[in-house]
Amino acid sequence: MKWKKLTIETTTMATDMISYELSELGVEGIEVEDHVPLTEEDRKTMYVDLLPDEIAPDDGTAKINCYLEEDQDLEEWAKKIEEKLEEIKEFFPIGSGKITFGETEDKDWINNWKQYFKPFRLDDNIIIKPTWEELTEQKEDDLVIQIDPGTAFGTGSHETTRLCISQLKKYIKPDTKVLDAGCGSGILGIIAIKLGVKEVLGIDIDPNAVIATKENMAINGVTEQQLNVIQGNILEDQSFQDEIGYDCYDIVVANILADVICPLAGKVTPHLKEGGIFITSGIINTKEEEVKEAILSNHMEILEINHLGEWVSITARPKK
Repeated sequence: MKWKKLTIETTTMATDMISYELSELGVEGIEVEDHVPLTEEDRKTMYVDLLPDEIAPDDGTAKINCYLEEDQDLEEWAKKIEEKLEEIKEFFPIGSGKITFGETEDKDWINNWKQYFKPFRLDDNIIIKPTWEELTEQKEDDLVIQIDPGTAFGTGSHETTRLCISQLKKYIKPDTKVLDAGCGSGILGIIAIKLGVKEVLGIDIDPNAVIATKENMAINGVTEQQLNVIQGNILEDQSFQDEIGYDCYDIVVANILADVICPLAGKVTPHLKEGGIFITSGIINTKEEEVKEAILSNHMEILEINHLGEWVSITARPKK
């Protein structure tokens, strides 16, 4: 299958923000090219022998490649992206911002990324292992979660997932009932069950997320009685809100984009038990104040704010 390719010339400093905004626009295929040296963690989770023998020194520049389907209009996408770049350059140096077009052919675009996804340690005792890889190192008390993200977001390697797991560990108890809003590949719900929570309901607007979650549940021996997953829109569908249930969750966790968390803050309180906890992540640091304001304006108090890299997690609960 042929793909249209749109390339943005920018800086390494701006790649995270631009990638975030591209995902907000609906771009699914994003590739970053830079010269930033690999960390030790990168070397453990990637096939470094696939990289060229000589890598150019880091000069602060980068390219972001977007892959679009054949029927999509590159000129129209370029215009949308140029508008976003104008907004971003108020906060970050974006370099030239030059946009160029190209074309590529990749017969297995969906699966090629798998060669770079290796087992990795999420925290002290949680290991994320792709289903197609073998685990060579494991401690006696390690909790191994097998994941195949499929076409749903969520390998667990991202800082936002780490932030959520850290907060879940603080608040979960054996009788805890969790609502995972935007469950993706189901990684948070599966880990919550393995950590001992009583029950999880995963919800997502994307049907692929429901499929991926159910597949990953089966791989990890999680039953539908422990983790149920349903498709729907909690923000707009009243009947779906009714189906989710009211006053019945000890924790609502949302590892999604800031622009979804803001309206979600006005919807979660009826679903939480008294004293329930709202754990959020997926918030780029430039959106932190916006999310804080949304949470506070919906009669919640903020318990914790945590940062990892350029990402933020905010934990809150409804005021009494």
